[in-house]
Amino acid sequence: MGGPGMGATAMIAAERASPPPQLVRELGLFSATNLVVANMVGAGIFTTSGLLMGELGSPLVMLALWVAGGLLALAGALCYGELGAAMPDAGGEYLYLGRLFHPALGFLSGWISFLVGFSAPLAASALACSHYLLSALPSVPAGVGWWQKLLAIVVVAAFTGAHVRGIHVGARVQNTLTAGKVVLILALIVAGVASGRGDVDHLFTGGAVAGVPGWKTMGLALMWIMFAYSGWNSAGYVGSEIRDPQRNLPRSLLLGTGLVMLLYLALNLLFVYAIPARDMGGVVAIGSLAAERLFGDAVRALFSALIGFALLSSISALVILGPRVYYAMARDGYFFRAVADVSPATRVPAKSILLQSLIAAVLIMSGTFEQILTYMGFCLGIFPILAVLGVFRLRRSGTPGYRMPGFPIVPVVFAGVSALVLILAFQERPVESSIALLTVVTGVPFYLIFRARAEAS
Repeated sequence: MGGPGMGATAMIAAERASPPPQLVRELGLFSATNLVVANMVGAGIFTTSGLLMGELGSPLVMLALWVAGGLLALAGALCYGELGAAMPDAGGEYLYLGRLFHPALGFLSGWISFLVGFSAPLAASALACSHYLLSALPSVPAGVGWWQKLLAIVVVAAFTGAHVRGIHVGARVQNTLTAGKVVLILALIVAGVASGRGDVDHLFTGGAVAGVPGWKTMGLALMWIMFAYSGWNSAGYVGSEIRDPQRNLPRSLLLGTGLVMLLYLALNLLFVYAIPARDMGGVVAIGSLAAERLFGDAVRALFSALIGFALLSSISALVILGPRVYYAMARDGYFFRAVADVSPATRVPAKSILLQSLIAAVLIMSGTFEQILTYMGFCLGIFPILAVLGVFRLRRSGTPGYRMPGFPIVPVVFAGVSALVLILAFQERPVESSIALLTVVTGVPFYLIFRARAEAS
């Protein structure tokens, strides 16, 4: 018979021998598609069109660029469908680049995801959400002030609390919010057209910028638009939690991206129908202005609140997706070890979720949407190009599975156009673009540190 000491030792040995908790496959096609839609339809569509009009001056050029951005996102979704079906695990670009090229590239993409890819859009979406919600309450001080920042942090904290309870609970919250978001957007479009207070002639009248915009300006504008479309690759980040990923992952990417492209085009047509180009330029809360023009000031507050509610779905999706990347990095030894822990009770990377929300809260307190838009867009445009080129390496490896249509034209077009957009954006905004490149470079010493630690353990 053993004493208490031997019993405790045996329990510890048994715990070490048992495998750690793993993520579980609970997301079906509907939930995975909802994640794509929710992550894409966020702050970008409700805040970018006014900034675009200020740069472009032409409604028709702006609409053409929104269509071009949607087609580019669909091309990327086709490529990621093949990558995700072949590698149905958590991590997205971190996983694809690390396996197909080199762990260093995978780490740098994860590094950007950590600093920029999810925490910054989460902060921007929360700020945009609080801006719209507060604009519905005239008695509350609006603008980028303490009220807005405080409400944004409260929203992030609320979704953090919901999603640490488990993917099953989180999926129910996400599905409900995303369905509500799509219904609200469709209602806004139908009611706006039915109001009859807009003017189709707005399509053919220019804004403050005269003449046809230059290539560099259009490149910058398309980069901003691709930020609004960012999220077309969302299902790849939760590959470990999608049921039948070889079938459902590619379908969710295409269905979600196609639906969002149609919604974006319809919304922008509504914005132009409601507001002359000269009045759109530079307006961030473009949704509120459109509602005011179409329904009057009394109803504007209601629609501002509804747009704020619609943004909740995007915030929720970002809280789900980003932590799966950091979890995958930590699991492989390329990030802080604690981030790899999966809660045995809820089967989610709870520490990773909490870490991302903390970073987002810091960003909320230190920046605004306008300040980080170009910086985010450039950072987020780099690694999808490399990941899409990974389809060629995947094909050469002979890995069986889903094969996307349009190969090799689709990945070549996506990579070529995306690279051209970054070059043009760099020429137009060299300071913000250089800071984005510097952010990537700062990840190199951290990769070397984590790699040395992983090899020594």
